[in-house]
This record gives sequence, structure tokens and C-alpha cells, in this order.
Amino acid sequence: MEMTVSLKENSYPIYIEKGILNQADKYIKEIYQGNKIMIISDDQVYHYYGDLLTNVLNKEYIVEHVTVPHGEQSKRFDILPSLYKSLLDFKLTRTDLIIALGGGVIGDLAGFVAATFLRGVKLVQIPTSLLAQVDSSVGGKVAVDLPEGKNLVGAFYHPRMVLIDPNTLKTLPERFINDGMGEVIKYGCIKDKSLFDKLNSYDNFEQLYMDIDEIIYRCIGIKRDVVERDQFDFGDRLLLNFGHTLAHAIEQYYHYEKYSHGEAVAIGMVQLTKIAEENDLSPVGTSDIIKEICIKYNLPVYSGLKTTDLLEAISLDKKNINKKLSLVLLKEIGDSYVYQSNLSLIQAKDRV
Repeated sequence: MEMTVSLKENSYPIYIEKGILNQADKYIKEIYQGNKIMIISDDQVYHYYGDLLTNVLNKEYIVEHVTVPHGEQSKRFDILPSLYKSLLDFKLTRTDLIIALGGGVIGDLAGFVAATFLRGVKLVQIPTSLLAQVDSSVGGKVAVDLPEGKNLVGAFYHPRMVLIDPNTLKTLPERFINDGMGEVIKYGCIKDKSLFDKLNSYDNFEQLYMDIDEIIYRCIGIKRDVVERDQFDFGDRLLLNFGHTLAHAIEQYYHYEKYSHGEAVAIGMVQLTKIAEENDLSPVGTSDIIKEICIKYNLPVYSGLKTTDLLEAISLDKKNINKKLSLVLLKEIGDSYVYQSNLSLIQAKDRV
């Protein structure tokens, strides 16, 4: 399966195919005829797929790699100098290529490095987690975290290509399958009721995996359409943040250690929809529908945190535009809208 993100000079192809890693050189040759490639990965993903990718690319290119410890803790601003030094030691130039091989953390981190090193080096995303395959590898958002919050230093920097190999999900721990399902469910909620119903028709992820190429394709298709209409995140693209206002605050409260991103998104979708129902902004019962599908895919739906614990992080949220908080709410499953509010809507709820 393939599609193109059409953004004029920033357009790029996306390929989805089981086993595509074994032919990565063939695809990369389409967009890159240079000399050197630096693979940026984490210690777990490189252990599984680094040698395979390096051996495939070595036929055409000089390949080096650098790894960071796995987990959100590696997406820190202060890790950047060591990565830049690795690129300098490799004598990487602006005409060379960086590959992000890993999940959402690596995609964001390596993408930010590619965007900023020498004012921009070509980038290919090879996402290996479900969350990265259905969401973060597409759209050109790259970033690192500050102690004050997530993704506060970043850029819009599009890859030259995205290669998605669903076989990599076979080595993903079950928790991170669930993590990715948080974003998959989000897509059904905001734009595609038939996708939501399809997810509900499976008994578990093992059944869903039989159709994984199609599921990934449909999720990315939604994101592609939104990004093409709103490249810089001020209009339609805000809809992709359903559940994220609470999710980022919950993640930060626990220093990114208790909940993964997709788990926090699940809590955020359920709890924000419950708040919307209590304010006649979403139909009563919608949060229960989302809650049931999240529980089916082993996702949490309640953090137990007081909203007062989360308000500072929410006030720093990047979706605060012109002093208004842009909340994504549902008219119904598959139909979303942006509601301009302030913190009082969330403050009225004791716990989420």
C-alpha cells in the first residue's frame, strides 16, 4: 500500500508493506543518491532491526548509527549535543541522510536533529511502533521535551519518505501495542465512525493484526488529509489532538514514567468527553462508548488525579492560542469539532 502526502515542495511518499525493511535500499534510492546515512535509533529497536537495515543499506551507502536509551526520557533537549557530535564525527554533510529507526520518541528526536543540524539534513522515517506507524511518523512535527513540558521545543520538518513495516510490531511489548491503539481509536473518534466500528468488531489485537495494513493505511489517510489542509496546526489539524490536552498534562505530572502516551490519550479522550457531556457539548453516553473500546484494548480510562494538579501543565499547552484553550470535542463518534474555552471547563471537574 502506498500514498502521498501532497505539500508542494514538501510532498513525500508513504509505503506500508510487511517485510519492506528488507528492501529499504530500493525505496531510499528513489529519493537519495548521496553517500552517507546515519541511523538514529534506541537501544531496543536497534538490537532487533539495526543490523538488518545496515546490511541492506551497505550495498549502496556508507552507514553509521547512534543509539539512545529507549523511552521518553531520551527525548530531552540536553541529549542533543551528544547526537550532534556523533554526526560531526561521522562528517555528515547537508547532502547526506538521517534515518529515524524507532517509535515516536526516536521519530521526534531524530527528526528534530535532522531539522536543526546544518540547518536541515534529509530525513527518512522508519517507524517501528504502532503509535509511530499510525500517527507520529507522518505530518512533519518533530520536537524535544523541556522539564516544563512535552514537545515545547520543536519544528515542522517533513521527511522525504516514510517506510512502514508492520512486521516490526511482532517484537513490540504488549503494552506498546495497547499504547498505539490509543491513537488508532482516536482516529475513529474524530473522523471515521466506520473505522471505529471496525475496531469494535474485533475481539482483540490478534484478530485486528490480520488487517493491520488496512488499519494503518486508514489512520494515516485521515492524518494525511488533515495535514494537507492545515500544515502548521492552527485549524483542522487541531482535531488530531483529541484527548491530548489532558494526556500531556497527565504524562508530565508523572514525569513520563507512569503512563505511556497512548494510555494517557485514552484517559484524556474518555475524561474530556465526560466533561463535555456534563456541559451539553457532547451527547450523553459518548464517553461510555469510548470507555468500552479502550478497556477492550487494555487501555486505562481514569487517572484519579485532581484537575488542580494538572492545571499548570494545561496552561502551558501549545494549543493555547490567543489565551484560549482549544479543546477537541465530539458531536458524535466520527465527527469532531474544536471548542474554544478556558481552564474553567476542566476546573469544574474534581478528578479525571
